[in-house]
Amino acid sequence: MVEPDQPSTARMIDFWLGGEHHYPVDVAAARAFEQAYGPCAPIFRALRAFLGRAVRAIAATGVDSFLVFGAGVPTMGNAHEAVGDATVLYTDVDPVTIRLGQRILAGSDRAGYGFGDATDIGTVDPALLHRFVPGWGRRPVGVVFLGLAAFLDDETLAHTLDELYAATAPGSHLAIDFDTEELAGHPEALAMMGPAFRMRPPASFRPLLGRWTPTSDGIVPVTDWRPDGPPVRVPDAFHGAVAVRSAG
Repeated sequence: MVEPDQPSTARMIDFWLGGEHHYPVDVAAARAFEQAYGPCAPIFRALRAFLGRAVRAIAATGVDSFLVFGAGVPTMGNAHEAVGDATVLYTDVDPVTIRLGQRILAGSDRAGYGFGDATDIGTVDPALLHRFVPGWGRRPVGVVFLGLAAFLDDETLAHTLDELYAATAPGSHLAIDFDTEELAGHPEALAMMGPAFRMRPPASFRPLLGRWTPTSDGIVPVTDWRPDGPPVRVPDAFHGAVAVRSAG
C-alpha cells in the first residue's frame, strides 16, 4: 500500500489507542491536535471501553450480530473483539479505511467490512448484511453509532436514527454517543474539527433519539455508563447511551 499523505481520523484514533495501523502523517496530526487540546489517548481509551461495555451489554440480551457505522480501524477492542461470539459488519464511507479494514479482517468468518453511509441504510451491501447481520429487520440486532452524531445536524441525526429504528426488528439496541460543549473551551482544537462539527448540551440528547428508548442507565458521561470499577476521570467530552427499539 502507498503510504497516505493525508491524515485519517480513524488512524489517529488507532495511534491514540496504541494500535499498529497508522502512519507518520497520522501521528503528526494527532500530536498537532494534542498541542491545541491536551492528551487524547485517555479519552479514546475511555470511548473504546464504553464501546466494549455497550456491545457486551447488548449481547447479554441475546443479540448476536452487530452493524457498526463509522467503524474506523477494526482492532484494539472494537466490536468483534469485545463480543467474541457475535458476527459484526463494520462500515465506513472512507475508501482507504474500508480497504484497511478489509485487509485486517481478511479470512475472518465472523466480521466483515464494507461501505455504508449511516444516513442511508440502503448503501450497505445487502450480501454483506445478510452474511454478517443475518435476519436484519426480522430479528434483534445491535447498531453501533459512535463518533457520528457530532457530524450530523439535528434534523439529519433525528431522521437517521428514526430510519434505523424503522429498519430494525423489535428488541434491537443502539449504542450511541454525543459530543458535549466541552471542546468549546479549546478554540484552536475546535477549529481543527471543521465547520460540520456539532457540540450539544446534554439536555438536547434525549429528544434526538426519537422512538429509541434509553436503558435505565440513561444518557451519561461514557465513563459512567456501567463502569467496570471506579469511573475513569477524563474530560467530560462525551455522553453515551444504549437505547432499545420497542415492540411498537
